[in-house]
Amino acid sequence: MGAFDFSAALMTTLQILSVLFATAALFGWISIRWLKLPITIGTMLLTVLVSLALGGAGSLAPGMHAWAVGLARQIDFGSIILHGMLPLLLFAGAFLLDLEQLAREKLTVSLLSVVGTLLSMFLVAGLMFLLSAASIPWMQCLIFGALISPTDPIAVLEMLRRTGVPKRIQAQLAGESLFNDGVGAVLFLAMLDAAGGHAPTPWSLAGTLLLRAGGGIVIGILAAWAAGQLMRRVNAYQVDILFTVALALGGYALADALSLSAPLEAVVAGIALRHFKNQSMEQIDHNRVDRFWEVIDEIQNSVLFVLLGFETMAVTVSASALLAGLAAIFSVNAVRLAAVALLLALVRLVERRHKSSLFVMTWGGLRGGLSIALALSVPAALGGSWILNATFLVVVFSIVVQGGSMDWLLRRSSRLGV
Repeated sequence: MGAFDFSAALMTTLQILSVLFATAALFGWISIRWLKLPITIGTMLLTVLVSLALGGAGSLAPGMHAWAVGLARQIDFGSIILHGMLPLLLFAGAFLLDLEQLAREKLTVSLLSVVGTLLSMFLVAGLMFLLSAASIPWMQCLIFGALISPTDPIAVLEMLRRTGVPKRIQAQLAGESLFNDGVGAVLFLAMLDAAGGHAPTPWSLAGTLLLRAGGGIVIGILAAWAAGQLMRRVNAYQVDILFTVALALGGYALADALSLSAPLEAVVAGIALRHFKNQSMEQIDHNRVDRFWEVIDEIQNSVLFVLLGFETMAVTVSASALLAGLAAIFSVNAVRLAAVALLLALVRLVERRHKSSLFVMTWGGLRGGLSIALALSVPAALGGSWILNATFLVVVFSIVVQGGSMDWLLRRSSRLGV
């Protein structure tokens, strides 16, 4: 066999999309038919295994190996997730929320998404610094702590839909995961600025957080109100759906262009439109709009987990990478347990009858695509290599082990307190 021509391996956007959707469909079928696993869990697990097999097949099938590596290199994971799939996934998750239950859990959600994310960033950074025996610079630990602290709404919402978690805890986990993305993204950018010599003071950090988060919230509410006013003046579900898609993408793009919190804008826009829709939009075909977003959410979830599996090609498997990943898995889960326990105790001081589950809130705080997308944007000079490796291992453990075991653990545990 002659040398493999990498130029021949270049694929068009249509071909790449065809591979992703075909892989998602085939692995989803295998997951349901044979493995008896949830589609997203089985899809990601199979993609990781196949990617590892292709990565190790360099000597046996160099052509196939080179093609797979070439495909992985052509996919701009960070851009696809942050500026392609994330707006629709966040909007769908927020739009389909139970707003009444979310309103009852507003204190818990607020504390977990803001205070919890801040606590997690510093505590994870501290543990990683200690476990590395100070061999990893403190600033790199902070960058890692910022990008790994937000729980992933995509993975969390998918898990909640297939497990028997009570509605009040669903609202706590879902609300936290949707809102802490915006907080985590702002903290991550602030840490990158600090690493570049622009160290923020606590007051400037708070001001930046308020400005970017507040701006995203305002844009989300105004855009949702405008879309809702237009939607209620026609009686055509096709137009209603087009307006929701325009709102999900356009609002996110506007907030991003203004350097505001685009993830938070998408979440607020989805919640605000749901509120306006429930209040007075009698002309809107609620069922068809809701069903459209349920299907979009499910399809994108499957494709996203295929993408995350393909990211295996970009991860360097070595002893040091494995040790960093194991330290990160321990740090993230230990800090999650401590932070959730503290914040739930504070909530119970204010709301004596408040009910939650420390176990579900801790084990259900999954990490996913957002963390990997942020890790991909970290420059190599700031520890981009080890941060990406550690992030990827945390995400795989989170989705496959935590997400995959939640249903089993819920069925067999009698002491969850839920």
